[in-house]
Amino acid sequence: MNLCIDQGNSSTKIGIFNKDKLVDTFVYDHFGKSELSELLAMFSISNCIVSSVISDNTELLKELKDKIKILIELSHSTSIPITNNYSTPETLGNDRLAAVVGASYLKPGHDILVIDAGTAITYDFIDATQNYSGGNIAPGLNLRLWSLHEFTDKLPLVEPKIESQLFGNSTETAILSGVLYGIVFEIDGYINTLKIKYPQLSTFLTGGSTFYFDTKLKNAIFAERNLVLIGLNRILQYNVQK
Repeated sequence: MNLCIDQGNSSTKIGIFNKDKLVDTFVYDHFGKSELSELLAMFSISNCIVSSVISDNTELLKELKDKIKILIELSHSTSIPITNNYSTPETLGNDRLAAVVGASYLKPGHDILVIDAGTAITYDFIDATQNYSGGNIAPGLNLRLWSLHEFTDKLPLVEPKIESQLFGNSTETAILSGVLYGIVFEIDGYINTLKIKYPQLSTFLTGGSTFYFDTKLKNAIFAERNLVLIGLNRILQYNVQK
């Protein structure tokens, strides 16, 4: 079985796979030796991949090396099953790379736009021949709401809500609708523009803010909250099978 670890600044997401099949997922505010020991007691893990933004996770990596047969720490030099044409691969976020690998695995032979809606919203494109050229990074939902409050004197800080009307009838609803539908139109705009050149385009939407937008979009999308974990497992399987 495979252990996939996506270690972010605020939480760690865990995926347990039996080869290509996702068996279970976990989210931890902190993931260390004790949490790892609990997982290893529950599952027979042979292989592990770690994607981390933590500057010092030496202790966890040492524990993983001691207890797991094959360990891969994802970096720009890791072998991957796609062609990465990003001009600065060492600066590309592991989550972005894993997401396009996961999407390409789920929809092989398709031109794909991957949208990850979190603190930032990332847009990444991979073509039907598995060539990844890059994408864009934009502010996410909470960041846009916060910036309107932080950089003005009188606008309030508005909490995100799923339900909203196209035009607000108060300052609070105007901010919420402006930000929410601004992102919706942004996403639809990317999809519509790419469809001019790639008519059979498939679009994946993932990330913590997905549920704010997915039902408001005019274009059809595949919502897959575990896309990064699926991509990490695909990279792990690719290296184990080499």
